[in-house]
Amino acid sequence: MSDPYGQNAQGGFYYDQFNYNIGETDQFPAQPQFGQFEYSQGQSGGGQQYSNAAYYNPLQPTYTGSIMTPDANTAYATEAGNDFENEPPLMEELGINFEHICHKTLAVLNPLKHANAEIMQDTDLAGPLVFCLAFGGSLLLSGKVHFGYIYGIGVVGCIAMYALINLMSMSSVTVSCIVSVLGYCLLPMVLLSFFSVVMSLQGMLGTVLTVVCVLWCSISASKLFVSALTMDRQQLLVAYPCALVYGVFALLTVF
Repeated sequence: MSDPYGQNAQGGFYYDQFNYNIGETDQFPAQPQFGQFEYSQGQSGGGQQYSNAAYYNPLQPTYTGSIMTPDANTAYATEAGNDFENEPPLMEELGINFEHICHKTLAVLNPLKHANAEIMQDTDLAGPLVFCLAFGGSLLLSGKVHFGYIYGIGVVGCIAMYALINLMSMSSVTVSCIVSVLGYCLLPMVLLSFFSVVMSLQGMLGTVLTVVCVLWCSISASKLFVSALTMDRQQLLVAYPCALVYGVFALLTVF
């Protein structure tokens, strides 16, 4: 007995009533929508014309090269930022000029020598930062942790000198110029602090050395301010407030 789904009693399947003639094509007529369509010809009935001309742009350049051989007409623009041969050195990009640092250091060490105005106008902050760290490190060798006092007194002194120099100078002065000059002229105080590691400064010799270093710092700073800002015959007026600033640093060194 067979069921309506085509399965007989033996479990097999028969396909007699389903007469599939694979060779004949009458049961599967050709569908017109799957036929070959030529896009170069327009549709009948006045519809939209499909042609290759609608997708052709005459202004677009054609690529004539290959995968391994690029097109010779292609222009490769070289940017100035990718030219590594003509790039400035890294120190120059950071604003660090070792030649100017050496000239400023020598100008501080020799307060009687005339300073170059062009070099003094280069307000770099690398030297002052190094001298401040050296001053704090030398005090640390003596058992004095005064980094906070150094930066605090330095900030207050720079603000006070900035206000004073702006009142005294005919030309405008920047904060970086004040910080640079006061920081470079801290070098004699750094030498005094290193000397305090091996010898106490609370005696007569220490007092004399401290006074000499304060005068040295103030004279060097006033000379640099006068040279950079063309403040003629005003060095003594500038040296007095500078001596007050460096006197506070001397107190940190002695006590």
